[in-house]
Amino acid sequence: MLIKRPPDIRSSEITDKTVYVNRRAFIRAAAITAGAAATGCLNMGALAEGEQPAPHGRKLDNVKSSPLSTTEKPNTWDQITTYNNYYEFGTRKNQPSQLAHTLKTEPWTVAVEGDCNKPAVYHLEDILKGQTLEDRIYRHRCVEGWSMVIPWVGFSLSDFIKKCEPTSKAKYVEFITLYDPKQMPAARYGGLDWPYLEGLRMDEAMHPLTILAVGLYGEVPPNQNGAPLRLHVPWKYGFKSGKSIVKIRFVERQPLNTWQRSAPEEYGFYSNVNPTVDHPRWSQAVEVRLPGFYKNTKTLMFNGYGDQVAGMYAGMDLRKNY
Repeated sequence: MLIKRPPDIRSSEITDKTVYVNRRAFIRAAAITAGAAATGCLNMGALAEGEQPAPHGRKLDNVKSSPLSTTEKPNTWDQITTYNNYYEFGTRKNQPSQLAHTLKTEPWTVAVEGDCNKPAVYHLEDILKGQTLEDRIYRHRCVEGWSMVIPWVGFSLSDFIKKCEPTSKAKYVEFITLYDPKQMPAARYGGLDWPYLEGLRMDEAMHPLTILAVGLYGEVPPNQNGAPLRLHVPWKYGFKSGKSIVKIRFVERQPLNTWQRSAPEEYGFYSNVNPTVDHPRWSQAVEVRLPGFYKNTKTLMFNGYGDQVAGMYAGMDLRKNY
């Protein structure tokens, strides 16, 4: 396959506001930004030029260290809070930190629906009641080619799923995020097929590594990082981890996630980090560990979590099920 890459350009100059006017242009613009990562020309300092890091928020109480954390050094607060993918607040990496202040995270509710015995609308306070919060220092790998190490605070998704009592029909879990153009300035221009939807197979959702994150560096997270409740699945590419979740549905059939609907030839349901399966327009074999400038880190199968998760995919064709 011939893979064409764009010339070296500043990522901050790639996406113009006019791309918001139609859906395909939006996707092409996002792809070009990703292509910049493929060439190794990511410059985090340039992207976040003039940006102020997110202010620190309320400290979370009784947070315990997790034995599941990586021993790698986390990225800094400034790096994590000024370089984000959150397209409802813009396609440039620095736009979410500029625009996400309009998101109102209190009060927050999550609707539970579908094949479960306890459907309800839960207030976030009720979801957190009795939960043991842990520091989970996890690798985060973006399909665009960049990665970070992020110290989330969260709890196992399995704990919440058990409370909802899914029935035997529930084979998958859907996650639907907030869609409110009044709060999300870029969402009002179309682009992706909002609201953002992701899904996991039930065994993936129940895995101990899968968390609902409610904090960052021991604090309530900034809006641009998915406040107040986001999914994180560390062995999958970052777009699988939906932000600002407002609905969880238990379903029998495999969900069609947002990026599958938009570009099925590029994004599959599983989206496991796999260095041997290239994106149609660039290699996934190496990545830029931010704040680096070039692809400087070998991509690990399942993002380095293979010992814990590979068994779930035994016998599967991971090229076909990308």
